[in-house]
Amino acid sequence: MPCNYPGFHVAFKVDSGSNENYFAVIVEYEGGDGDLAGVDLMQSGTDAWQPMQQSWGAVWQLNAGSIMKAPFSIRLTTSESKRQTVFSNVIPAGWKPGATYIAH
Repeated sequence: MPCNYPGFHVAFKVDSGSNENYFAVIVEYEGGDGDLAGVDLMQSGTDAWQPMQQSWGAVWQLNAGSIMKAPFSIRLTTSESKRQTVFSNVIPAGWKPGATYIAH
């Protein structure tokens, strides 16, 4: 059953195992355009999208192998329409494992 956050497009819950080198996020609501085909992350100070790997269910992860610099922007690509939506700086500097960040 899809989650529904009235007035919001998506909520990102940072996985409790995330740290400065490894980032995983649960995409809790995805605007109703089908399943996600891809999730990409852009670190602060760069203009390059890094593809995240689907771990299980709605969990997407990136093992950078080095310290990652927040805030993070996240780009979602839907399976059905291949529509891409960018959430700029949705994960703030100072993010915490287990916290949920809601994009408007």
